[in-house]
Amino acid sequence: MSTLDATRAELGLVVLYLNKAEARDKICRAIQYGSKFLSNGQPGTAQNVDKSTSLARKVFRLFKFVNDLHALISPTPKGTPLPLILLGKSKNALLSTFLFLDQIVWLGRSGIYKNKERAELIGRISLFCWMGSSICTTLSELGEIGRLSGSMKKLEKDLKGSDKYENEQYRAKLKKSNERTLSLVKASIDIVVAAGLLQLSPKKITPRVTGAFGFTSSLISCYQLLPSPAAKSKAA
Repeated sequence: MSTLDATRAELGLVVLYLNKAEARDKICRAIQYGSKFLSNGQPGTAQNVDKSTSLARKVFRLFKFVNDLHALISPTPKGTPLPLILLGKSKNALLSTFLFLDQIVWLGRSGIYKNKERAELIGRISLFCWMGSSICTTLSELGEIGRLSGSMKKLEKDLKGSDKYENEQYRAKLKKSNERTLSLVKASIDIVVAAGLLQLSPKKITPRVTGAFGFTSSLISCYQLLPSPAAKSKAA
């Protein structure tokens, strides 16, 4: 492959990545929380970037609540334990509510919805919903990781005497476990971010701490949205 072909393939991956509305939203989220970290809640350029990017991101999320509403009413995979089903559905319901209420917050900050006090109240309720969905995600991922760990141990016993890493089924389970662990870390970080935005512990979770955690969570989200190996080979 020539240098030009390699460059074209790399640019193709960038285009593929940036064509995702979700990827653009997470890049903006990284900018938002990075600015919050730099400003530490103090007036200035960084705080202006934080506020303007936060408002712009709400446009990306218009009608996005439909995604989780659809997941809420969709059937769950067979064999999923009832506690994990309830956690998953609770997460969908809370996240859908957050995204729906966030649209009213956008209307208030844009000046379309005139009742500022009610808009602020709705904003706090929406953040509590987001925090609740992050808690549900954390508990759900812990449960799923536990299930995967059990099935992997059982598979290890069946593969005794052979290299488990050469087994396709084991590698697939290991990959899934790593993905869920990363989702668990992200959801746990988002709980801290939500607590910071709600100012539940302002002395400990300062705007700078909220910004640092939010920026880290955003980078994880950006990584999770990277093109799959199949898409990379197709772009090449």
